Amino acid sequence: MWLPRISSTAVTVLLLAQTGILLFLVSWPRPPSPASGKERVHVLVLSSWRSGSSFVGQLFSQHPDVFYLMEPGWHVWTTLSQASAPALHMAVRDVVRSVFLCDMDVFDAYLPWRRNLSDLFQYAVSRALCSPPACSAFPRGAISSEAVCKPLCARQPFRLAQEACRAYSHVVLKEVRFFNLQVLYSLLRDPALNLRIVHLVRDPRAVLRSREQTAKALARDNGIVLGTNGTWVEADPGLRVVREVCRSHVRIAEAATQKPPPFLQGRYRLVRFEDLARAPLPEIRALYAFAGLSLTPQLEAWMHNITHGSGPGARREAFKTSSRDAVNVSQAWRHTLPFAKIRRVQDLCAGALQLLGYRPVFSEREQRDLTLDLVLPRGPSSFSWASSTDTHPGP
Repeated sequence: MWLPRISSTAVTVLLLAQTGILLFLVSWPRPPSPASGKERVHVLVLSSWRSGSSFVGQLFSQHPDVFYLMEPGWHVWTTLSQASAPALHMAVRDVVRSVFLCDMDVFDAYLPWRRNLSDLFQYAVSRALCSPPACSAFPRGAISSEAVCKPLCARQPFRLAQEACRAYSHVVLKEVRFFNLQVLYSLLRDPALNLRIVHLVRDPRAVLRSREQTAKALARDNGIVLGTNGTWVEADPGLRVVREVCRSHVRIAEAATQKPPPFLQGRYRLVRFEDLARAPLPEIRALYAFAGLSLTPQLEAWMHNITHGSGPGARREAFKTSSRDAVNVSQAWRHTLPFAKIRRVQDLCAGALQLLGYRPVFSEREQRDLTLDLVLPRGPSSFSWASSTDTHPGP
């Protein structure tokens, strides 16, 4: 039998490559043990823009056992803004993994100056970065405030973020820049990470209403989602970004619930913003239990206050977590969006509405009728519906 000849040079190259791979795997950093000595838990809040993810992030951030960081992938997207979202998936994933390992050197590529804590995106919404050892604005067990933290902690050295991360039993990151679940499989397979995914979704019609209020702030991200090679997109009359967001939620939910891989078992939880708004404490208790956390009386009181405010919140508070009427916030789109636009969203996001359990409306009367519940019970029977009047064949 004839066998092909392999030169000694080729063999040497292959051996060197294998050696390099082995050394890389051996030297890859592992999660340091937290100060408490407990096994560290890592939680990724996976969502999209204007879906209530900042609120859910705060539910974790204010817990005394949690080191929280908001959207570390923001640094990747702002530095490499001419690329597309799929092209940046791996870079964002690697930043997320490094932060989970409390290895903040990963930001060298995106923050070459690395002077202060304030160089981290939205650092002041992280209670852990406003508390010792990072800063002394608040005691570790206190509820922090972004407004108080900013002037007191902005000039703290960047290296303290890594020191603070290592002092907690839970590391929680919130990210809106993943559009499929498969890119996270390598992290989910890693037993040392003990990663859990909280997939937060929201009614696409409510998402659209919120996006329209913050169009300028989302223009760069819109361009990356649409692959415009660095061109910012503020106006999106075709609702292309909303369509891509809906598709991504369907991809993620289907990958997690329809024949999921074995390593995902017990590591994925789908949360609807509307369920949180209606029954905050039961939903938050379940969320904490999934993450291995306990609800303290102080946190319970804060959560009640933050979800029982007097209104939907002012436009200037769009990116802040302030005291609001959570149910009012979740229903605001029904008062403000024109029915023609709602029909368009329902057409583009029909799959997401059905999979996630949101009932479409078939007339402006149905839209305005707040006694008509558009959030269906979760379960196998919740994925079919009809008009309340039974006079319309569909959207």
